[in-house]
Amino acid sequence: MWLPMLGMTALPHLGGLYGGYVTRREVKTWYPTLKKPSWRPPNAAFPVVWTCLYTGMGYGSYLVWKELGGFKEDALVPLGLYGLQLALNWTWTPIFFGAHKLKLALMEIILLTGTVGATMVSWYPISRTATLLMAPYLSWLCLATCLNYSIWRDNPEKKEE
Repeated sequence: MWLPMLGMTALPHLGGLYGGYVTRREVKTWYPTLKKPSWRPPNAAFPVVWTCLYTGMGYGSYLVWKELGGFKEDALVPLGLYGLQLALNWTWTPIFFGAHKLKLALMEIILLTGTVGATMVSWYPISRTATLLMAPYLSWLCLATCLNYSIWRDNPEKKEE
């Protein structure tokens, strides 16, 4: 059982690595040009926080998978929602940092946050521990959504002619 646990715990980090690649250049060039609220976390906090969040959600998915006996019919909704939120998570960074589409990123992160909430609701009867492992992630997404909104509000996108 070590291999599934390690694999499922590591899986979210794959998108995080790609996101880091997309973000690295933009944090030095484009991102500093934006107006940002004074309450935003320092840039150095993001990789640390995301490492913890990805590890927690990945291990939580393993707990749900194990409790349900693998990828069986009962796992379709809880692990399907998990997969959907993971795909949405991985998509936000290329939209925000890669394409500089602040409004689209805001709409996407709102959808992501709702999907994480739905994932937690579906996990609760299966594993309360897995659900609690997602709580810091949901909290962080609420902060990130507010940050995305503030940046979008304070940095109007230029109209293409």
